[in-house]
Amino acid sequence: MTDAADRLFVNGEIHTLAGDAGPTGADESTEPTATDDADAASATHEAVAVRDGEIVRLGRTHDVTFLAGVDTDVIDLDGRVLLPGFIDAHTHLTTVGRYLVHADLSAADSPADAVSLLAERAAELAASESSGEAAADADADTDTDADTDDWVLGYGYDESTWDDERYLTRDDLDRVSTDRPVAAFREDMHVAAVNGVALDRFDAALAAAPDETVPTDGTGAPTGVLLESAIDPIYEAVEPGPEETRDIVTAALADCAEKGITGFHDMVRGSHAPRVYRDLEAAGELTARVRINYWSDHLDALREVGLSTNAGSERVETGAIKSYTDGSFGGRTARLSEPYADAPDERGQWVVDPDELAETVADATASGYQFTAHAIGDEAVDAVLDAYETAAVGDSPGTARHRIEHVELADDEAIDRLAETGVVASVQPNFLKWAGEDGLYDARLGDRRTETNRYRDMLDAGVHLAFGSDGMPMDPLLGVHHAVNAPAESQRLTVAEALRAYTRGAAYAGFDEDRLGTIEVGTSADFVALDSSPWATPEAIRDIDVAMTVVDGNVVYDGR
Repeated sequence: MTDAADRLFVNGEIHTLAGDAGPTGADESTEPTATDDADAASATHEAVAVRDGEIVRLGRTHDVTFLAGVDTDVIDLDGRVLLPGFIDAHTHLTTVGRYLVHADLSAADSPADAVSLLAERAAELAASESSGEAAADADADTDTDADTDDWVLGYGYDESTWDDERYLTRDDLDRVSTDRPVAAFREDMHVAAVNGVALDRFDAALAAAPDETVPTDGTGAPTGVLLESAIDPIYEAVEPGPEETRDIVTAALADCAEKGITGFHDMVRGSHAPRVYRDLEAAGELTARVRINYWSDHLDALREVGLSTNAGSERVETGAIKSYTDGSFGGRTARLSEPYADAPDERGQWVVDPDELAETVADATASGYQFTAHAIGDEAVDAVLDAYETAAVGDSPGTARHRIEHVELADDEAIDRLAETGVVASVQPNFLKWAGEDGLYDARLGDRRTETNRYRDMLDAGVHLAFGSDGMPMDPLLGVHHAVNAPAESQRLTVAEALRAYTRGAAYAGFDEDRLGTIEVGTSADFVALDSSPWATPEAIRDIDVAMTVVDGNVVYDGR
């Protein structure tokens, strides 16, 4: 007799996103109709049965309900679309949490608006202190959280959307406070602004930073704008302690559940987040699967304690070793082979020199680690591919599933090399918000804007494509929307292809394609239920609501 299921999901439109597909689930046809794309996406079913966190049956509602027992929980999907849970292949979860806890500048539409939001945050801190809450927290805490209590912090501004298209400066942030240190981070985290208090506090550290990372005004005084490595002392100063990290992570996990995210690859450096993830898992409170990609300066420590790639548990595992090459388009620090359209004397910066990168890649690869490197400009993408091919010594870098994060500007040769070597392109479709006329790419690259984020060309070439968000924002449906509605044909995917990149493709990037990323018998029961079909309204995918999120068969969010 077959054991009863723990939970049944019935009367739905279930897309397995398995089917006959390319390396990351690309459909055979590149130009199907909406209906054809939905049919090609996968087999569709009405119901799915789950036992012990695993899918045990798919089929019609009538057939699957035979697995209902006395204690079986039956969830009626009421016609909703059920997909594999989204996996964000590149995020910074503590930064996402800080948007929720500190000033969220992503909605600011001008420098004045950003200053107003920061001023509101400063007022909140002052009110908290006057009521005695800050003192009580300090008495109760024995970690270093209190060290950051006086900072006014804001995250996520994007000046490319403002009429007054400029970075925030010292003058702006001095309007927030001349008593407290204030810092505002651009959404790509490659540009920050600080006020006079912070400049004075970190005068020695900033004096030692490369000149090009600390812009000055006509008098030689710092403008308060910081680029790349000059931001590091600020990052270190505002890094939350264990208790605050737990609060930030918990807030971000709740937001993930509301967005249908059942797993993510977190880029971690000098953070308490890995400990928090493991503590939450031990307490049965971790509501998503976490793959931790550690910065390259953690490599020796990881080797010493024996944390190899893929080591860990069902919920928390070690991923790749992570490094940089260049910066960002927003900061004009992405490394280009040709000058910027709006700065003819500039081609960007090396955050990590190619020779240094190659040494680190070789070291990590020799120890059996997966490697991933941030590369945005075309020259940076080539430098990473060179390092991977050299380190492989006759074997394909794809054997280790090495990755490149972002790959925003890659020429034909680079795309062919990605396909030939098997290197995963871990990309962020939400960046396509900058791809239209008069957008950030247009300003920085001119005619080259249509050569960015070439997902169609990558998929057609056979590149392994994994979607993530970089936390800008952490919203898979927004990313899918941009990929489906991209302005250039070379960027545009079908609905099924985009969904696969955010499920099966991201799972592949984390060696998890056998247990995650599809809805099939024997795989983990990680689902997202949508209130409407993305195939029915491809022009409005960003507006679809998540109805339910399920991890290991357990409902972690129910928005019905």
